[in-house]
Amino acid sequence: MGPGGLARLHGLFAAYKPPGLKWKHLRDTVELQLLNGLNAGKPPAPEQRVRFLLGPVEGGEEKELTLTATSVPTLTDHPLDSMVRNPRVQPAPALGSVRLHPWNEVTTWPRPILGAASFIEERDPVCFFPVCGPTFTSLKVGVGHRLDAQASGVLVLGVGRGRRLLTDMYNAHLTKDYTVRGLLGKATDDFCEDGRLVEKTTYDHVTREKLDRILALIQGSHQKALVMYSSLDLQTQEAYEMAVRGLIRPTDKSPMLITGIRCLHFAPPEFLLEVQCMHETQKQLRRLVHEIGLELRTTALCSQVRRTRDGFFTLDDALLRTQWDLHSIQDAIQAAAPRVAAELEKSLRPEPGTQQLPGLGRPWDSKGPSSGLGLESCAGH
Repeated sequence: MGPGGLARLHGLFAAYKPPGLKWKHLRDTVELQLLNGLNAGKPPAPEQRVRFLLGPVEGGEEKELTLTATSVPTLTDHPLDSMVRNPRVQPAPALGSVRLHPWNEVTTWPRPILGAASFIEERDPVCFFPVCGPTFTSLKVGVGHRLDAQASGVLVLGVGRGRRLLTDMYNAHLTKDYTVRGLLGKATDDFCEDGRLVEKTTYDHVTREKLDRILALIQGSHQKALVMYSSLDLQTQEAYEMAVRGLIRPTDKSPMLITGIRCLHFAPPEFLLEVQCMHETQKQLRRLVHEIGLELRTTALCSQVRRTRDGFFTLDDALLRTQWDLHSIQDAIQAAAPRVAAELEKSLRPEPGTQQLPGLGRPWDSKGPSSGLGLESCAGH
């Protein structure tokens, strides 16, 4: 695979991380598959360089020599040149009773072996193969918003210069979508289904209406926090239009902010939530399920966290494990490149006419609005 194939790898793509797989293992697997694909291709043609060689003068009667500019291939990547610069010579396997010289005794004529009492006979074949390592030995692959081992879903990776775009995605404060599955009536020490059970409660009194009421209060509390962290003056028309279109973003790092949450399925003890948020961790989402259970006067644990969208990458863009090969990743990067450029430009470009409020105080402490869910007003429900 030549430089052209490597050039098509600079950019972003999404992979689907299954549950139980660490993100570092996924990244290392993708890097290994890309290196194998690059090295398995046809080696590129040697580069040409101009050399001035002596030669006879064309059309001259006398035997005169002159320097002529000639294009010749460079031998810097030739196996023999690699052997000279980095001697990694391995002997050919011995057949029968054939004995070989030590690795540094590259010869084909009989001569004594140092430290041995016999000589290699002239009829014994001695040959050595020069070993040239793979052309590509390392490739830089970066990971965007990470997923822990228990979570699954869309994981964005950047290859080569595409790693810079991961920083742009981070600075754009893009939202992400999750489906979070909860289980009523149980509480564990780590909010996960496989954690140590600490409490069991009844949940017969929990209804869909009560759950929807709690979710509406959570969304309203976090939307108010989002406006405060954005430091925008909502008295301006431009800022109001941004709020209507859902384009308000915090100006700096903030606690987890939920821009939307709703119940997709409710069949006690199980329920399924769709959460749109930013600056979150999967552990915070599991704690969110636990705190929702407390607000419902019961307990709840999280049995599944699945990311369905990361910025402008969705499940449809994510490559499955069988597609983590060179050509599939190249095609995914090239297909996503125009959309990535357009979305990042739109997200990072400030809206004209927007004004920020200087020195605006924040109503929450360092724990942010996720502490206690901001649901003090729903204590009576």
